[in-house]
Amino acid sequence: MSALIIISILAVVVLFAGLYKAQKALLPLTLLGLAAAFVANALDWNTDWYYYNEMMRYDNFAVAFAGLTIFSTFLIILLSKDYFERISQNVAEYYTLILFALAGVVIMVSFQNLSMLFMGIEIMSVSLYILAGIRKRDTFSNEAALKYFLMGAFATGFLLFGIALVYGATGSFNLEEIATAVNSGQNKPILYAGIAMMLVGLSFKVSAAPFHFWAPDVYEGAPTLITSFMSTVVKTAGFAAFLRLFMVCFASVSEFWAPILATMAVLTLIIGNITAVYQQSFKRILAYSSVSHAGYMLLAILALGNQSANAIFIYAVAYSIASITAFAVLIRVKQERGAEDVASFNGLAKTNPFMAFALTVAMCSLAGIPLTAGFFGKFYLFSTALSQYMWLILVAIIGSMVGIYYYFKVIIAMYMRENEQKVAIVLSGNYKLVLGVALLITLLVGIMPMFISQLL
Repeated sequence: MSALIIISILAVVVLFAGLYKAQKALLPLTLLGLAAAFVANALDWNTDWYYYNEMMRYDNFAVAFAGLTIFSTFLIILLSKDYFERISQNVAEYYTLILFALAGVVIMVSFQNLSMLFMGIEIMSVSLYILAGIRKRDTFSNEAALKYFLMGAFATGFLLFGIALVYGATGSFNLEEIATAVNSGQNKPILYAGIAMMLVGLSFKVSAAPFHFWAPDVYEGAPTLITSFMSTVVKTAGFAAFLRLFMVCFASVSEFWAPILATMAVLTLIIGNITAVYQQSFKRILAYSSVSHAGYMLLAILALGNQSANAIFIYAVAYSIASITAFAVLIRVKQERGAEDVASFNGLAKTNPFMAFALTVAMCSLAGIPLTAGFFGKFYLFSTALSQYMWLILVAIIGSMVGIYYYFKVIIAMYMRENEQKVAIVLSGNYKLVLGVALLITLLVGIMPMFISQLL
């Protein structure tokens, strides 16, 4: 829990540093604070403490997912050197809003009370509404912010109404007390209505179909660095909260919500993968890819076994690291070549072999190719749900095969096509560090997954 305190204080300190024009201190201060939060979070391993009158529980589940989101944010912030300066002179606000969003994420993965779940989601969401539209003179950014805000407010209404109905059926906001009331079998009509509405709200946050329609436009219109944060940190937090809620509270009534969730998983896999095939913009490919990966992670929630948390964590690690790599390369290509379509990656392997190789490994990981972290992520997810949802695993495997096609489009562009611009794209030290660390983690987890396979 000390990590949450450090992140919250850090956000205020960074804001005041910007107020006093200490622009050069913003990036190192933010990175130092995130490193301290990561260490403080790791020290809470095996503690399983309750905080704030049992409204938050910091167990190994919360520590693992909070650590992943903090580490992902650290890598994303490393990429921000000179990025926000291109957009605005008020750089401190960017870092502050990202840190406040991260604070909301930490609350989401450690809630023990539905009111804290709502609070964490709102702290995170309000920060992201602003970040999505922070390029005030960019029409696409304004459109992204408006769509995200309107759809987000609509989904929040469903979530809040669902929480109210669950409270009405169980008489409590505490997860353990809700689980006890659910197991007693009382007030099922009200309870089922509440669960259905919460499903809608949470499905929006993780961009699961048919509540995914905001994601491609918002991901495309928002600044790419913010898109990477939304695609990785926010999605990880959403699934951690999703799993914690349904695993603790609603496992005994899975006969009601499992068919609904299975249908959503099929829709998410089909829509995400098929639509990505027809995209020419690499950013939109990653957006629809993010939708399809939500479908894969829904499998672990459907299974709700002892390995569900571990399966989602492994998959979230693989997906987050690969996505950060992809967005990092996209940022540099867009800055140097002025475009973000697949054709803009033509010939990249000749002008910058390291960047092309890092992106190739990331695409292979997202596609689930062996010897990458993504392969073992999908392996654990499929193994978790294999005994109960064989037909759904077959759909997921077909979706993975389709995914190979659109992921390899950019690999083919980098290695097999020529580009008239022969100028090499120069990477800063920060970019080399992020790509190097991401490449190492992707290959290490892919070759030796035992490091994290039994973490939870």
